[in-house]
Amino acid sequence: MERRKFLQSSLVAAASASVSITPTMANDKAPMQKEVYEWREYEARFGSDIGQLENYFKTALIPALNKYGVKKVGVFKEWRPSDPAKIYLLMPYSSLDNYQSVNAKVKADADYIKNSAAYNSIPADKPVYNRFTSSLMVAFDGFPTMVVPSGESRIFELRTYEGYSEDAVRRKIKMFHDGEFPIFKRAKLMPVFFGEVIAGDRLPRITYMLTCNSMEERDKGWSAFGADPEWKKLLADPQYANTISKISNSFLIPTPYSQV
Repeated sequence: MERRKFLQSSLVAAASASVSITPTMANDKAPMQKEVYEWREYEARFGSDIGQLENYFKTALIPALNKYGVKKVGVFKEWRPSDPAKIYLLMPYSSLDNYQSVNAKVKADADYIKNSAAYNSIPADKPVYNRFTSSLMVAFDGFPTMVVPSGESRIFELRTYEGYSEDAVRRKIKMFHDGEFPIFKRAKLMPVFFGEVIAGDRLPRITYMLTCNSMEERDKGWSAFGADPEWKKLLADPQYANTISKISNSFLIPTPYSQV
């Protein structure tokens, strides 16, 4: 019990620290509440029926989350499937308190319990996945809420930037706010969310998601981004030197039942 209280207190402190630095808007309006994202990555076992996991998402988890106000749940697969396959889950919450309260309600919900019965009865010798990893993120000040793209066919790019220190990541986040957001739009690389990871692996890091209609459009977009004069100016600014020690990305497509 003490460990649980300590963990909850630590997460609240981390999220509060991020919220407390939100600048006052120029028009003196109160700053917008920043969303909290949970991102999960499931790795299937060789030969397992991943349809069992997807059925759980479709019939139990997503309906329960929607019921308690989490309206846009994203489910993604790899653009080029690996073996074993991976599946990804994005859940946006209005705050850290909302994350905690919604999950408590979902676990106690009668419909969720009933609809999870088949998933929970999967035998121990036939598991669907090895394990799943989970991370919690707080949205950036300058991009406080997720933007859901239109339902047309598209590809998503998930990008993760690891920094060698907390200050390096802080400076990289500042770089986004000091000019990168408009460059993405000019390059037609449409952002979905930006998040500072407050709990998970490979800390300190940030993760964000972009979307395009095709891989060709994505490649053209990054070429335009790199050639943008404002990007070159930011890149030459010494305050942004050595902000990233590792970049990783994944190309994803939404499942037919994804709400993002």
